Amino acid sequence: MADKQKLTLDQLLCFSVYSTGHAFNRIYKPLLDRVGLTYPQYLVMVVLWQEDGQTVRSIGGKLFLESSTLTPLIKRLESAGLLTRERDREDERQVRVVLTQQGRDLQKEAENVPDCVFEACGMHLDELIDLNQKLVTLRTSLEKAAE
Repeated sequence: MADKQKLTLDQLLCFSVYSTGHAFNRIYKPLLDRVGLTYPQYLVMVVLWQEDGQTVRSIGGKLFLESSTLTPLIKRLESAGLLTRERDREDERQVRVVLTQQGRDLQKEAENVPDCVFEACGMHLDELIDLNQKLVTLRTSLEKAAE
């Protein structure tokens, strides 16, 4: 800063994003406890509810997770009976993740989660859409700068 003022924690954008993430986790935890998922597991399930049968690589790309982080998550969801892992028939190096009937049924149980989170945000829908678009732009810029 040009005037050499001391930087406070509340002035750090990264801290605002970080602490907001923690606040989101406090909202999500009781909602996801009811359906037996952690937040990272929920994200994997959301990706599969949108498009079943994706590769581990595709899921990892969408969630910005390395396979070393994603594979244990998928294994726990498989142990819970929510999905299965299958070698791709055309390319055996690829592993496809497929929802079981139990995994598909869980979507109905979790359908109120987004509405509860939306209500907790205390903002109008158009404000949240705008904020989300700005955060995606910020993330994209930071990803490019980190390369």
